Amino acid sequence: MGFLDKIFKGSEEEEKAETSKTPWNDLQTELDLHQLEDESKEKVVVIFKHSTRCGISRMAKRQFESEYNYEEEKVKLYYLDLIAHRDISNKVAENFGVFHESPQLLIVKDKNVVFHTSHSGINAEKIAEFVN
Repeated sequence: MGFLDKIFKGSEEEEKAETSKTPWNDLQTELDLHQLEDESKEKVVVIFKHSTRCGISRMAKRQFESEYNYEEEKVKLYYLDLIAHRDISNKVAENFGVFHESPQLLIVKDKNVVFHTSHSGINAEKIAEFVN
């Protein structure tokens, strides 16, 4: 496998096998989405929408994980696998009035998206602006 293949490609199995210290919570159901909205009244909630088949999305996720260093008491972090749960991604777009992109980062406070970005705009440092 060439250098660029290692950066842009990789199997879903390899990605799942990678260990991350990032405190991901899976966003898989509408119930999870409703819970997330309620949690956003108490703390900052972040949704990371990721396509497991996209090299750019994989790079954005790795970069985000390397930067992420927030306490779970202040920030709740959700991971949405777009391939497995496109229906939930569509529901996120509908509920929050945000156009679907991949990869995409949404910051939610008081049931409202206060910031969203995609692709190279994704960075964990932006979250600090919204943490009390």
